[in-house]
Amino acid sequence: MIRLVFIMVLLAGPTAAETLVAARTVRSHAIITPDDIAIKDVVVPGALTFPEEAIGQEARVVLYAGRPIRPGDIGPAAIVDRNQIVRLIYQSGSLQIIADGRSLARGGVGDFVRVMNLSSRTTVSGTIAADGSVTVGH
Repeated sequence: MIRLVFIMVLLAGPTAAETLVAARTVRSHAIITPDDIAIKDVVVPGALTFPEEAIGQEARVVLYAGRPIRPGDIGPAAIVDRNQIVRLIYQSGSLQIIADGRSLARGGVGDFVRVMNLSSRTTVSGTIAADGSVTVGH
């Protein structure tokens, strides 16, 4: 039985496995272009495999040439910078409260960030919306 399985594996041939790597060193906060990535014929668990997953994304860390690119290394381009004044929006049913806040982190659309309410000095957490505001609560 073991011999039969071994023969079947040999007949199936090698599987195509590709890993996305940095073609050159890419600095943190840089937008990834097609020139920044390359494909290697090697399997690296947890690494990206398709160029479309990385192109247009922002490097969250320094990407070193020849090293695999992992999902946590990249993300949507940041639209809110640290210490930037943002609009805080809390909405529950028909109640809507809007206040100014200072972002305590940098992030892109959909990222969860902490923001200090400028009038109360309270720190809250929320999700960055497409317009750059931060939505807190439900």
